[in-house]
Amino acid sequence: ILNYSMPGDLIGLQGSLMGEMQHSVEALSPMLLCLFERDALPELYRSHPGLAYDITWIAAREERMLDENLLSIGRRTALERAAYLIAFISSRARVVGLNGRTPVQIPITQQHLADTLGLSLVHTNKTIRKLIDRKLIFWRDGGCEVIDNERLKDLARWEGLSEGRRPLI
Repeated sequence: ILNYSMPGDLIGLQGSLMGEMQHSVEALSPMLLCLFERDALPELYRSHPGLAYDITWIAAREERMLDENLLSIGRRTALERAAYLIAFISSRARVVGLNGRTPVQIPITQQHLADTLGLSLVHTNKTIRKLIDRKLIFWRDGGCEVIDNERLKDLARWEGLSEGRRPLI
């Protein structure tokens, strides 16, 4: 798993511009998908430069997030990686208006975390247990509840999101 998308994110831009996607997408919760015609994209860029800029901004932000996720795999311990990923998803959910309540709910399985973090399921389970013992998260059948996002960010040595105002498309 390379990334987690949120409401308002563009998925499939790669397929629109390059003819095919090199990955699949799976919804972890109910969603509404808005489809754009592939053939209409060049005309949209020509006729609506402001909207074209917004799409480019979102794609650039996505690239920056993927860079951060990749660096996390290489530079953080398993515990720091898990703390980062959960804090990252929780922070992104808050930015788009999801999970305004505390504790924050993330509909994710331990297998999803393991696949994203590049860890075995057993190692992921032990790592999650450490986060639970530190009272940073609570795990249940529906996924993860974030109890203390700030302490998760501190543990991960992550400053948090710094993306400025996101365009609304």
